[in-house]
Amino acid sequence: MPLYEYRCRGCDERFEVLQRLGAGADGLLCPRCGEHDPQRVLSTFAAGGAREGSSASCDGAACCRGPGFSCTS
Repeated sequence: MPLYEYRCRGCDERFEVLQRLGAGADGLLCPRCGEHDPQRVLSTFAAGGAREGSSASCDGAACCRGPGFSCTS
């Protein structure tokens, strides 16, 4: 099940809800003020982690190794 992010139209609180794919905001309440009908917002996600043999920080050429990577520095 995907995790959707919502924003309350009343108090501007942002919160996440684990819902079935394609489910709407029907029946959702703001956890802060109880307002009905929150607005679904676009959320970003971050995935990270060092690959085997790589450094967690970029030191120039070391960041450019591997297929699909190119150096811009």
